[in-house]
Amino acid sequence: MNDEIDNSRRNFLKLLVAGSALAAAGMSLGVIVQTLSPPPLGISSFPSLLLVDQNGNPIKASSLPLNSPSALQFNYPLQNTPNFLVNIGDENGNPIRIEPVEVLIPATGEKYTSFGGVGKDGSVVSYSAICQHLGCIFPYLRFYPAGVQSINLTGKNYTNVFHCLCHGSTYDPVNGGSVVTGPTVHPLPSLKLVWDQSTDELYVSNMVGPTIYGRTSDLTGEEPIAGNSTSVVNSGNPFQ
Repeated sequence: MNDEIDNSRRNFLKLLVAGSALAAAGMSLGVIVQTLSPPPLGISSFPSLLLVDQNGNPIKASSLPLNSPSALQFNYPLQNTPNFLVNIGDENGNPIRIEPVEVLIPATGEKYTSFGGVGKDGSVVSYSAICQHLGCIFPYLRFYPAGVQSINLTGKNYTNVFHCLCHGSTYDPVNGGSVVTGPTVHPLPSLKLVWDQSTDELYVSNMVGPTIYGRTSDLTGEEPIAGNSTSVVNSGNPFQ
């Protein structure tokens, strides 16, 4: 009888020890997992940022040359997410007022409204500088301004387009970054520029369109931009 009681006590103690060991292991595993998991990168909403040059001076809308093939770029809404800043005109050097338009996403059949141009003539616009086909960037994704440079595609010359030399995707910045030629089935995301008429300064405050290529969300995947401004970079003339 006493032996049976002792055996029961021993089994009970073994269960307690085993349970404690499992609990300790689970707690340790939880700590290890938390330690190895990096904090999520990104932001919760689109910031409003002043566009400045590399010296920190505000970019003036009137200072942006019309029909320039030089690729002005800035990062937004996060670091390492380049966007184009262009001032669009016709072949005679007259500014083109860019209106908000309904843009089709061929991949899904969905539509959205792009942002229009800003500045005195409404000709300054901004689009993602990441090709929506396979993520190529400048110098492969380039701007071909009217009266300066054209690109021949299947026997037809195109101007005022963004064209990607990687695989031939072409986008129309006059019409919301819509798809002109494939293989892309997604237009270029359009950025909202805000023009301060009193100072001629430019701000960026939003983005619309398909999610930036390679991202699950436009607001995740990279470090936030520090401060309240984002620098515009001149990447040089791609045709020189």
